[in-house]
Amino acid sequence: MAYFSQRASATPQSHTQTYHMLELFGNVLDTVEHQYVTPVDDKKLIQASLKGMLTSLDPHSDYLTPEDYSEMQDQTRGAYGGLGIEITSEDGVVKVISPIDGTPAARAGVKPGDYITAVNGQTVLGLTVNEAVKQMRGKVGEPVTLTIAREKTDPFDLKLVREIITPKSVTAHAEGDYGYVRLASFNEKATEETKAAIEDLRAKNPHLKGLVFDLRSNPGGLLDQAVGVADLFLNGGEVVSQRGRDPRSIERYNAKPGAKLDGLPVVVLINSGTASAAEIVAGALQDRHRAQLVGLTSFGKGSVQTVIPLRGGLDGAVKVTTARYYTPSGRSIQRTGIEPDLEVAETREEAAQVANQAFQFSEASFHNALTADEGKARIAPHSPAEAPPAAFDEKKGDFQLTRALDVLKYGSVEATPKLPKPVATLAQAAILRAARGAVVKPGATTPAAPVKSN
Repeated sequence: MAYFSQRASATPQSHTQTYHMLELFGNVLDTVEHQYVTPVDDKKLIQASLKGMLTSLDPHSDYLTPEDYSEMQDQTRGAYGGLGIEITSEDGVVKVISPIDGTPAARAGVKPGDYITAVNGQTVLGLTVNEAVKQMRGKVGEPVTLTIAREKTDPFDLKLVREIITPKSVTAHAEGDYGYVRLASFNEKATEETKAAIEDLRAKNPHLKGLVFDLRSNPGGLLDQAVGVADLFLNGGEVVSQRGRDPRSIERYNAKPGAKLDGLPVVVLINSGTASAAEIVAGALQDRHRAQLVGLTSFGKGSVQTVIPLRGGLDGAVKVTTARYYTPSGRSIQRTGIEPDLEVAETREEAAQVANQAFQFSEASFHNALTADEGKARIAPHSPAEAPPAAFDEKKGDFQLTRALDVLKYGSVEATPKLPKPVATLAQAAILRAARGAVVKPGATTPAAPVKSN
């Protein structure tokens, strides 16, 4: 999220209809006050109306009550109580974007794309994200039972215990002659911790040959931290730009001049849970030819939310989408995401999910998602270029990391020997048959062709 101070400005358009609708709002509120079967709380009704107005715009705009605003500030500072889950609301259903590393949710096995249908036996269907979060937060040490709905399985319960969530943004270790750094989120400590992890790896091995930078399932965070992290790898130049309603108003964010990492080769790992600030960094390093990307197409959250406190936060805040992000080459991240240089599924099951429209979860999944400014579409369901072969032990190994290390060893994606493309799944075969059905006569045959993005 980006934080800016903004002034509201009136437009020259006639406000006659607006005044009429405001009067209508007052009439409806008055009717509910006097006619509803039980007494109502005017404050809650108006707050719900504000939320409804903003969430109708796109999945990321919202009204934050004073309590919500305070909780959001705690999260960006990197310390808060709860279970450690990044969630969103999809058609009134709470959906997991990703669990945060090292938290109760991650340890319990919560996965991106899971639906949370109940908390302690109480349904959360129809609740806003902030309402659902309140259900999950509470006294530290108390148990919480989440009811999870997951593709291909019956609903099941997971028992967790609330903790003070102080996730360490960065973890690092050596992989032979190469370094591995994972950044879990872009909170206020992201740049500082990433820099310290890289310096520690290089101090322990002055002859480090390369670095794998893992941004998988990183839900994003603060814009200034995205620029700061990208700056660790770049020698000046643009990191990202943002463009709002006025096409002439372009704000650019640049890395500082000065060599970093002495040109150390870098491979970035991404997947469908890589979102927002994480996509900014991945897109910048890819466009600037500073790193090659391995994994799956990222989430596609390429919009800027400005948080505007109301009366200094006493009345909460408005979080509203004000711009789109663009990579240094001018690509819009919104909906389409960042495509990797080497497409690799982490597991054989994930490869099947990429080939099936029903299992897709990205920004494009939201019915009211902001459009991609360039009119481009997200890559269609397809079999990924690579997936773990049958002989690969998925429980013990990380196939995407293995292939990232291969890219470092061979010097580039182009020089890395490619594995055989996974056999098309039944789901993809059905998609191909449906795509060909309109042009192929009954009984006719045609060679299989991959699904392409338009």
